[in-house]
Amino acid sequence: MLATKKLEITLVIALMLLVAGLGNRVVANPNLETLPVLAMPKEYIEYRIACVNGTWWARIDGMYPIHFAANSGDVASCIPTELPMVYPTPPNSTNIYIRVNGTELAWSNWLYDTHHTDIGDWEMIYCDVEPVSNSFLLTIHYEHPIEIVNGSYLFLYDLNIREYLSDLSNTSIAYFTIQFETEVSDIHAYTTGIDAIWKPKDFELSKENDKETIIINIRSVKDEPLAGDLVVIFNDSASQVQEEFPYWLFSIPIFVVAFFLATMVYKRKC
Repeated sequence: MLATKKLEITLVIALMLLVAGLGNRVVANPNLETLPVLAMPKEYIEYRIACVNGTWWARIDGMYPIHFAANSGDVASCIPTELPMVYPTPPNSTNIYIRVNGTELAWSNWLYDTHHTDIGDWEMIYCDVEPVSNSFLLTIHYEHPIEIVNGSYLFLYDLNIREYLSDLSNTSIAYFTIQFETEVSDIHAYTTGIDAIWKPKDFELSKENDKETIIINIRSVKDEPLAGDLVVIFNDSASQVQEEFPYWLFSIPIFVVAFFLATMVYKRKC
């Protein structure tokens, strides 16, 4: 089955180099300043978080409108005939699907390298976009179990946007919508991966029918410090209740025994 995904269009690719190299097939002695570059001014990522049979899962759907930008008016003549892409995927990712303009692409495991994140080195997958048009819509779906770190649940989105920023398209905004379909608590968001410092990230929080949704926007600008990857941490409300319940429950027998002993001592004195 075709399947494929990238768990975050963190096109960790030397796409710029690939485009320049493949452009030689079309233009003899190309001027690098006129070759097209990939641009993605906006990306939309939707998370659905839920506990299924005792395991927390993240289901991700990403929508990435991508186009070629160039100084030259004749962009089409410089576009490569195929566009290789490599994507990092979280551990144990499954149900991976990659589509371009609605057509599903085949993918394979990338065996030559891994991608470093602040929570571990991730494996990558590889696919070819072919044929390539001036603009296209890349959509990616994948699912993965959520990790437990220091007693809390944590997931990371690899926002590798640097390759999409250029003088021709110097800004990109990632719009995150994260819905918790199972009740959670203590939600925190951070950006990380640039300087090894986890920086708190503000977000909007709304709640409807016991489902909490957070909205996070990350803006990236060429030649400005990038935010890095997005990390979200939360706790399982049900587990917290179960853990806290015994503390006061088990204190009851202590008071009963203490009362009983005090009564016995009192009777003996009498």
